[in-house]
Amino acid sequence: MPLFAKEKEQVPCTVEVSHRFESLHAHVRFNNGAVVHPGDEVLVHGAPIVAAYGELIVEDRVATITRANWLERQWTRLTGDLGFMELCEFSFSEELAV
Repeated sequence: MPLFAKEKEQVPCTVEVSHRFESLHAHVRFNNGAVVHPGDEVLVHGAPIVAAYGELIVEDRVATITRANWLERQWTRLTGDLGFMELCEFSFSEELAV
């Protein structure tokens, strides 16, 4: 893999969104066993899933994993080991990625 190259991988996934008293969560499971490594980015395709109170919604979707290049992966490992958690960005938004 070249030093600065990025690869994109389309993977089938299952999205689970729970809005219940006992559990409020959103999980993504890659159905093909794909693993996300430090610095990788994941984009789940499709409309936002909105669970009303008391609901648990499970949907099959497709996700794109953008693999970090060698330099990004090393930087994430180095700074992650030092506790710089601001590198982690989690976003639940209704914006469409173009």
